[in-house]
Amino acid sequence: MPSESHGLGWSYSALFWDLNKKCLHRISIRLGEPDPTSILAAFPSKVLQADTPLSFEVSKISINRNGSALLLAGLEGLRVMYLYGRSSAEENTIICRTVSVGSEIFFNRNNFIRTLQISWHPYSDTHLGILSSDSVFRIFDLSVDIGQPEQEYYLQPVEPGNSSNAAAICPVDFSFGGDHLWDKFSVFILFSDGSSYIICPVVPFGSVYKWESVLEMYNDAQTFGLKSSNSKAVNNSNMAISWLEATFPELVRRAGDGAQSYAVKAQPFVLLDASVALQGPLRKVCHTVTEDSEIQKGICEGRAVGCLYNLVGKDSVLVTAWSGGQLQLDALADEIQPVWKMGNAPRLCVDSSDQIIGAAMICETAPSDRSVLKLDQPPHLTAWLGHPPPLLRLAIVDLALPDKCNSLIAMMTDPLVPERIFCVHAGGIDSIVLHFLPFTNQTSGKEEAMRTPSVLSVLSTCPGDSSSPSPLHGFLALSDSFGSSWIVGLTSSNDCIVLQMDTWNVLLTDAVEKVTETGTADELKETGTHTIISKDLLSGPKAVLLPPSAPNLRSVTADSIEGRSMLHQYFKLFHENYVEYAHKVHFELQHHAPHLKKIIDNQHSRLREMERKLLEVERKQEKIEDRIDRAVKVHSSLEERLQNLRSLPGSHKKPLSKAERDFKLELDNFNGLELDALHSSIEALNGRLKRHMHSPQQADSPNRQTVRKGNKRIQEDEISQLKSSLEKLSLLNSENSRKVKLVESVLRSKEISD
Repeated sequence: MPSESHGLGWSYSALFWDLNKKCLHRISIRLGEPDPTSILAAFPSKVLQADTPLSFEVSKISINRNGSALLLAGLEGLRVMYLYGRSSAEENTIICRTVSVGSEIFFNRNNFIRTLQISWHPYSDTHLGILSSDSVFRIFDLSVDIGQPEQEYYLQPVEPGNSSNAAAICPVDFSFGGDHLWDKFSVFILFSDGSSYIICPVVPFGSVYKWESVLEMYNDAQTFGLKSSNSKAVNNSNMAISWLEATFPELVRRAGDGAQSYAVKAQPFVLLDASVALQGPLRKVCHTVTEDSEIQKGICEGRAVGCLYNLVGKDSVLVTAWSGGQLQLDALADEIQPVWKMGNAPRLCVDSSDQIIGAAMICETAPSDRSVLKLDQPPHLTAWLGHPPPLLRLAIVDLALPDKCNSLIAMMTDPLVPERIFCVHAGGIDSIVLHFLPFTNQTSGKEEAMRTPSVLSVLSTCPGDSSSPSPLHGFLALSDSFGSSWIVGLTSSNDCIVLQMDTWNVLLTDAVEKVTETGTADELKETGTHTIISKDLLSGPKAVLLPPSAPNLRSVTADSIEGRSMLHQYFKLFHENYVEYAHKVHFELQHHAPHLKKIIDNQHSRLREMERKLLEVERKQEKIEDRIDRAVKVHSSLEERLQNLRSLPGSHKKPLSKAERDFKLELDNFNGLELDALHSSIEALNGRLKRHMHSPQQADSPNRQTVRKGNKRIQEDEISQLKSSLEKLSLLNSENSRKVKLVESVLRSKEISD
């Protein structure tokens, strides 16, 4: 089961859930004492038992900010265990109070709604955020009501009936924002098609925030919003200022008396005539123009499965995980601003003193400007206009997960190095370090080109291709007071793994790469031909010009004094040129021999490496060919099944023409109305006939017998007429039924023939 921990300084309490015993184990861990690499754990562990048995299997646990409550979540239940209680008769066992959250909403058999993601709010110890399958984001206040939510946001990313993609309306994950301007009041919603949305502002009632951060947002709205020349920006900033002043009344009170404060509590407040808008989908931008969203979606495979918000310096980074094993890293290219949609009033729940205790609203997307977004636009042209912040693509990381691994990917940031993100999947743990942060580098004065992040494998749970992956059941990143970063993991065999991560050299990859690139360039320069042998030697010995001689010296012999003098002069010239050139060549070759040997050895090692890679490619080629053969067979089977389906009688049905539809409608009316009228007439006549035939005979006086006989003849005549009319109606009904059956048979035969 996933593990959580809470601690102070270098002492921590690691918690993990026991699936078999259905209890919680708490282990005290001490890191970095007495040696920086030392790890001490207490034995035996404390056992925390729920006061009421759990009827579901726990798949996730999460602890709140102050460590007083633990979330126990599963597919069929949601409980909160308070980590204080009474001692049990068993040794090292504590009975803890456990309550059920939202049982009437999420786990009702008549209305089964799945919980997609559950998370504690980062600025409250009692508020839970829950995203469910009915596209509703709810916030529960456990200190007030555990059954009903405090706030409900019904998400409508598209207008009803206008969506052609079902994945565009199915949320999968959410993430709370960080401590940066309006990010702290924002919730990022991820849908299965990869689109991201923002709802802002979302503030739990009673949550606590830093006074300086709230005052910074208040001053920003007054400086850049109210002084703008755009009326829309002025209106949006006025709404934001009114909301801030009502939610944090200290802004108005302490602005007058100049009192200092460190933290402020959010008061219950909701605009009465507007609902929070659903900002998005967030568009992708480059340094110059907008990127096509279809191209962006086509890069990653599968569907989106998770998102993570990470604040690194001045950059807000949004990481999206895909089921194909890719991570999409984007940075917000603009500040988040609150947006409301007027005319869509929320539903409020108030107490006896008219204090708001609950709110529900529909979050619809506002019509956004589809103009081309550029990063070099001045801030005053885009501030407080209500546009959702665009995304600047940093990188797409392919984790290259094995085929046997599932699509579950969990992400967590390093508590000491925010540039590092840990990714946990069925294949193990990977570390991703960001080396390019556009706005942080710009603020620090660094103008560097965009660099790809570095990806390192921290732990592998797939040691070989033949072995099946054994994923971790829990993962947590910790930091101690000595500046060390630790990773705690729980294996499938209930073994705890503790790894110490380097922190001082994580961001030195950039400098190392620059040195490596410089060294590589120098090596390539040295391996050039002109650096081994100089150009003068490659050009060969210089041409020797014979000295001019007199015509009478051409006929001298070599034995004569003149001949010897001429030969000595020629020998001296040749010696100065060719012998000295040979000495230079010998010296150059002898001097460069070690360097040449090094180059040759390097070439041989590269040759061996290429041969090894070629053998690996050939081995993989066989597997690829086998997969292609299987794919071809499957394709042939599917083609055969498709042909069989096409040969079925109803596969070539064509829609009826307008005349045929009108004729069928006329027949339906005739069958439904006229036949019913005929049946009702027949039933009425049968009733009248029965009444006449079975009427009681009374005793008549002798004076009225003659009249009776006359009336009897009249009644017999009427009965005969009724019988004849009844027979005619029966014949007409039979004829109409025969015609209707004939028409239906003709239509059926025509549809089969088509």
